[in-house]
Amino acid sequence: MQNRLTFLGIESSCDDTAAAVVRHVPGGRAEILSSVVDGQTALHAPFGGVVPEIAARAHAERLDHCVEAALAGAGLTLADLDGVAVTAGPGLIGGVLSGVMCAKGIAAATGLPLVGVNHLAGHALTPRLTDGLEFPYLMLLVSGGHCQLLIARGAEDFTRLGGSIDDAPGEAFDKTAKLLGLRQPGGPEVEAEARQGDPRRFAFPRPLLDRPGCDMSFSGLKTAVLRARDGLIAAQGGLLRQDRADLCAGFQEAVAAVLAEKTRRALAVYSADAPVAPAFAVAGGVAANSRIREALETVCAGAGVRFLAPPLRLCTDNAAMIAWAGIERFRLGLRDGMDLAARPRWPLDQTSAPLLGFGKKGAKA
Repeated sequence: MQNRLTFLGIESSCDDTAAAVVRHVPGGRAEILSSVVDGQTALHAPFGGVVPEIAARAHAERLDHCVEAALAGAGLTLADLDGVAVTAGPGLIGGVLSGVMCAKGIAAATGLPLVGVNHLAGHALTPRLTDGLEFPYLMLLVSGGHCQLLIARGAEDFTRLGGSIDDAPGEAFDKTAKLLGLRQPGGPEVEAEARQGDPRRFAFPRPLLDRPGCDMSFSGLKTAVLRARDGLIAAQGGLLRQDRADLCAGFQEAVAAVLAEKTRRALAVYSADAPVAPAFAVAGGVAANSRIREALETVCAGAGVRFLAPPLRLCTDNAAMIAWAGIERFRLGLRDGMDLAARPRWPLDQTSAPLLGFGKKGAKA
């Protein structure tokens, strides 16, 4: 079929090894033909968090198998593909490098076009993969390593309105879980505990709500949980099950409140451009949190803006979003050569000042 594109996507930026095949025909909805995600939770559990060296080694061992499984699931061979898209950053450099080298090998052996993808763009473009959302739309990218409010005007055109100046929400969830003796990854564990808790028992702070703008901060919130926990232990000699549930509920409610208020402010900026069909989308691992989704949906309903959230399986890291972002870049005439480099840092908005400053490898976020 004319202009039909079928892309293999490869994702290995953190602790999920993933491969997927996505097909798109202009004028129609994208179709996820297969999506394989091989998680590494069990490997990292004894260490209380992701160990980069272990993650990189696991990616190198699993990538070939994930690609084979994705092709088999789609009922295709490499000869049926039109291109290979791969996460080229940002992320843990060992994992990113593993994926890039795998994609380069496939491209070199088959002659297929190679497209390097910004992992954040994969999340930010997911609403176009799942719902065919038209530009421009407001995007909240909220995950374990990132938190940004962006206006998406094109597949390569993002304007950041604000973001976290320290910990990302997902990181704060993980650290809070660790403080309270919960398993990793912490997000689902904290959410499960919070369902049994009272979010009003602890008056946790809502950082930066007293300042204008859309920037956020979550590091102090995590510290407030630590102090509340220590106070309980000192007063009663330990932490009761209900205490833990209430701490989780209060923490989660504070995160939801901050994200909701900053989204409300960002919607005002976005709406000033009078988009024809205003829409707000959320993506990233923390977007799987039901309380946060509820708070964001309430904000959008109040503003008369369409709310979109991807299916839960596409909130966390996956290769379908990378294949789709590769298709978007390919249609813009963008290709990469064998000099494609793995990048530990790669801001989506190349013009705004970095949220976290610069390091030896460039802007952090």
